Amino acid sequence: MNYYDKENNHRVQQQDHQLKINNRKLLEITGVKEVDSFDNEEFLLETVMGYLIVRGHNLQLKNLDVGEGVVSIKGKIYEISYVDEHQQEKAKGLFSKLFR
Repeated sequence: MNYYDKENNHRVQQQDHQLKINNRKLLEITGVKEVDSFDNEEFLLETVMGYLIVRGHNLQLKNLDVGEGVVSIKGKIYEISYVDEHQQEKAKGLFSKLFR
């Protein structure tokens, strides 16, 4: 996917963002910029399309490829949701309190 960078007047390649879930036990995500925080019940990921929260039970980071922006999470997946831009700071604040 391409978008136009107005400041530098050139096209910029944006990484695709995809979610693939298999039987609610394995989640593969592309387009991940950063894994902000995670534990066995919740992951907070920054993706090219915004912040993504994955909630579940016995969640484990199965694969992390920072260069390619690919993350695989295994466990029982209950919820996947995106955080709107105005809620991003609230979400980050909540996670920072949990991981002090």
